Amino acid sequence: MTRPLIGITGRRWPASTLGTHVPPAMRDIHFDLHFTDYPRSVALAGGLPVELTRDADAVEMVERLDGLVLTGGADVDPEHYHETPDANLGPLEPDRDAWEIALLAAARKKDIPILAICRGLQLVNVVFGGTLRQHVELEGSAGHPQWDVDGHEATHSVNVVEGTVTAKLFPDEIGVNSLHHQVVEAVGEGLIVSAKAFDGAVEGLETPNGRIVAVQWHPELLRKPDPTFVWLVGEASKHQSV
Repeated sequence: MTRPLIGITGRRWPASTLGTHVPPAMRDIHFDLHFTDYPRSVALAGGLPVELTRDADAVEMVERLDGLVLTGGADVDPEHYHETPDANLGPLEPDRDAWEIALLAAARKKDIPILAICRGLQLVNVVFGGTLRQHVELEGSAGHPQWDVDGHEATHSVNVVEGTVTAKLFPDEIGVNSLHHQVVEAVGEGLIVSAKAFDGAVEGLETPNGRIVAVQWHPELLRKPDPTFVWLVGEASKHQSV
């Protein structure tokens, strides 16, 4: 059996964000941004990573995949959960929202496993009808966000919920990093909370059938091979044999 093909989403920015690293003639061109820890984590878990582009049909791409990773990044547009933007809302990427929502729908229809990370968890929650708290400060919280700490280091602990897929992957309490300023407010319909921080913030969500596992932290930056990526590749391998 070949290694399962795992699709990984990314961002799209104008080349002008690279400043003097590109000549003026190229500053209106866009580039796709993929942080290398995502594909490295997939590969170390035994999968074959592929970085996805939004220049092809989402359904057609997903038809070739055995698993999907929805990665971190920009805030989800509050329009998707019918709220007015908060003053502390970060830059939005509406094209990415639409693209990943289409990928998520196609992956669910094909019934392949989905690992959703940070923004990915928030997007999943919104797609299932949930809402987000648009901004949370470090003060008075369990430790989100921690922008000045190396993302490879754990900054606070979370407790996993017994009986969930996440609990099978981790012990009762784990150390995680914190690279987000938004958290789940209302949990989407049909989703199960699988992990929480000590301030009550949702740190993990999953579907009852275990096909979607979502975490608020960035596992790709922690120890490798990370249990969440091992789960994804393992489930994707099962999908190949069906």
